[in-house]
Amino acid sequence: MNTPMNKQRAVSSKWTKTRVLARSNSLAPHIPTTRRLNRRTLSLLLKKHGMVYVKPVSGSCGIGVMRLDQQKGKWIVRDGRKRTKFGTFHAQFQWLRKRIRRKSYIVQRGIHVLRYKGRPIDFRVMIQKGRKAKWKVTGTAARVAHPRKAVTNGSQGGSIYSTRVLLRRTTGNKQARRLLSKFNRMARLTARRFSQAYPRMNELGLDIAVDRRNRAWILEVNTRPDPCPFTKLADSSMLRRIVRYAKGYGRNYSLKCIKAKRGAR
Repeated sequence: MNTPMNKQRAVSSKWTKTRVLARSNSLAPHIPTTRRLNRRTLSLLLKKHGMVYVKPVSGSCGIGVMRLDQQKGKWIVRDGRKRTKFGTFHAQFQWLRKRIRRKSYIVQRGIHVLRYKGRPIDFRVMIQKGRKAKWKVTGTAARVAHPRKAVTNGSQGGSIYSTRVLLRRTTGNKQARRLLSKFNRMARLTARRFSQAYPRMNELGLDIAVDRRNRAWILEVNTRPDPCPFTKLADSSMLRRIVRYAKGYGRNYSLKCIKAKRGAR
């Protein structure tokens, strides 16, 4: 039996969550074009943007996420640490079909994100419901991809940095302040939108990327976010606040984070 929307505390489908966001006039411009994966949608988005990500509709920790590029008459798939080249779109798509089998996937416009030491960066923004049902941004962390991977997840060997420090290093002080404010606003708007669809939801983890023009994009919303990145920050105040808020609505986290690394200063 399906659980009614207003009874749900978590949503696993990336497609469903994208549709929830897309109904917000304020948030829609910050969502990369996303479609259900098929031959036509993949071809259209690759031709238009040159780079896309394909993701399992249900999944977490970056498992199954692949980056696909079309450049100079070649089609390239980056799957974990592997990089495979194809001479035609047809060959690439046939390979992809065998790789994903019958699982449902989405295809999302790729964003050319900020980089640190040549590695992609994105940001995890945590927002939680506190007393009197008020939402509060309780933490932000920067995630830097493993040197040989296209995804930033700590579970995929990514490194965790202070958001403020990494933004200052990559965009400068003024832009860093502007972007931090933007992240907070986007998180509050997202919480409001999800609260309307799912009133029993208590926490969200937004994965936000910043492109080379300093525009912020919501790559994904996690409705049962893992606080693992915050265990790797030198300042533990965010982690303590996240844990405290979670206890208020009855969730206790496992804080064993083995694969994520603390970013070097």
